Amino acid sequence: MSGIAGIINFDNAPLPASQVTLMTDSMHYRGPDGINHWFSETAGFGHCMLHTTPESLEEYQPVTSEDGDLVLLMDGRIDNWIELRKDLRSRNLVLRNRSDAELVLRAFQHWGPDCLDHMEGDYALTIWNSRTRRLFCARDPLGIKPFHYHWNGRSLYFASDVSALLALTNIPREPNLPVIAECLSAEWHSLDETFWKGVYMLPAAHHLWVTAAGPQRTRYWTPDLWRTLDYKRDTDYFEHYRELLADTVRRFSRSHKPVACDVSGGLDSSAIFAVADQLERTGRLPAPGMAGYTLNFGGYRDADEIEFARAVSAHLKRPVAEIEPAFPAFSSYAKAARQYRDLPGYPNLMMADNELTAISNSGSRVRLDGLGGDEWLCDGGYYYQDELRSGHFSQVVRILASQTTADGLLTAARSLLRSTAVLALPDAILAIARRLRNSFDQQQTGRRWLSPVLRQALADSASRSSMPSPVTPRLPGQQAFLGILTDAYIARNHLITERYAASFGIESRRPYYYRPMVQFAFMLPRRLMWHDGMGKYTHRQALQGLLPEPVRLRETKSEFSVMFEHYLPETKGLLNDHLLSSRDSWIDAAGLRSLRHQLQSDEPEELPVWLLWSLYACDNIFDN
Repeated sequence: MSGIAGIINFDNAPLPASQVTLMTDSMHYRGPDGINHWFSETAGFGHCMLHTTPESLEEYQPVTSEDGDLVLLMDGRIDNWIELRKDLRSRNLVLRNRSDAELVLRAFQHWGPDCLDHMEGDYALTIWNSRTRRLFCARDPLGIKPFHYHWNGRSLYFASDVSALLALTNIPREPNLPVIAECLSAEWHSLDETFWKGVYMLPAAHHLWVTAAGPQRTRYWTPDLWRTLDYKRDTDYFEHYRELLADTVRRFSRSHKPVACDVSGGLDSSAIFAVADQLERTGRLPAPGMAGYTLNFGGYRDADEIEFARAVSAHLKRPVAEIEPAFPAFSSYAKAARQYRDLPGYPNLMMADNELTAISNSGSRVRLDGLGGDEWLCDGGYYYQDELRSGHFSQVVRILASQTTADGLLTAARSLLRSTAVLALPDAILAIARRLRNSFDQQQTGRRWLSPVLRQALADSASRSSMPSPVTPRLPGQQAFLGILTDAYIARNHLITERYAASFGIESRRPYYYRPMVQFAFMLPRRLMWHDGMGKYTHRQALQGLLPEPVRLRETKSEFSVMFEHYLPETKGLLNDHLLSSRDSWIDAAGLRSLRHQLQSDEPEELPVWLLWSLYACDNIFDN
């Protein structure tokens, strides 16, 4: 942990060691515990170390096999480390130390690429076989750890950060118009392209074999859509989830320093904090302690959650540090874009500067957040459709009664009729309806201000991404969850958040983005995600007693437009800057006039502000 870089010349050309050193130097913030290298005549690897687990203190990377044939490089951790160690030892495989990297090397020696089926965790890794001259690369199932690469027909270059690749003069710096168009329209499609043509991301749940013939990419995991949980009582589902959540938080809390928890006051982050607190009180937390942190917005009504965070603190009888949100200088966003040659964290992310500084100063290396709860614990409105498709008509009647009590008979009847109609329509008609709706939405949003060239680039990107799902959903609700797994905006958010935390010497972990948690979401009946007018029903039921009732039953959500409002004068100032004339090849004049008009109102809408921030970011990504 927590940065990797490497170059392999498959044409056997000599490799100057200075090239790999340039790459790791550009990511030096990822290696507060040291930067190490491995070289042969035609290959070189670099590792930037951040120790986060007790086992990582025994880790020195790159790791080589005894015969020197294999060289492993990994950013990440293995969350089923106990089970995997036991499995490998039962097969008479000798482990030279307790590190996760050693586990992965032995697992690959035994199972080959199938080792990924035996590993849970967040990771990006490469294993070079110097004898066969084949490179194996892999990224974790949910895409938390970053992996970027470039292939020029003779050599492979890879690194955690795009900037590490662009530190080399022999990698072209050509803007990738489709991704620029996606960013400027806030309409994300690509899971593997970056802002730079020829520089790619390895998508989540994929591995890559590279030989002299070039890279070959394969998806190695999709959720099992036919696995079910067939409990007779609803309470059995709640108990199953309660145990799964506790086990997940336990695994994600493994640290050689106290673990930090973000306690926003929302249901999901508060749940993780409460579970971690219970684990520590019962001696099951694999860390020497834990602490909670929250942002106190001091009266900004829409963003202020402090009363809920304080309620959690009082309920658990455990202090939660209240941190003032940060408003970094406007120029700092441009600086970050130029440094990373990628999207910087926007204000609603970088408001955590002071919190991450406090966590780092406390000595913690690990921060748990609650992101993912909204994605995997909500029903998405498919409860009627799933039960109708399954033929569970008694459950349909039960849901109808529950919704009638919560929302009234008319609303409940409309929901049922709409779901019935959707199921009755042929798939071809539904596909046409989705295309028409998407076309209408696109005309109403960010596409309007793009130049014709970028508009076409965006259309091409959208058509490339509209590929069929790798698996066929068993139930309508599963299609929505599959969409989350292939959501390009969420995928980029993972990368930006991971890099942002790493810049403070902290590993960001997301317990709700854990493969067993995601598999549970695909198995849990939708009727148990929404019940009695309450979303996240199973989640809430499992947390009885752990959280104060105002937090456990809370259904309001905070929003952080205040962060953008703070910078509104500078944002509007961009309209009169050289920025617009210098990027006229990106922007349509008529669309710009419309955007200008919207921004001149006393309370501009969120989308125009977001689009202008995106233009500011893109301009600085390509600023020399």
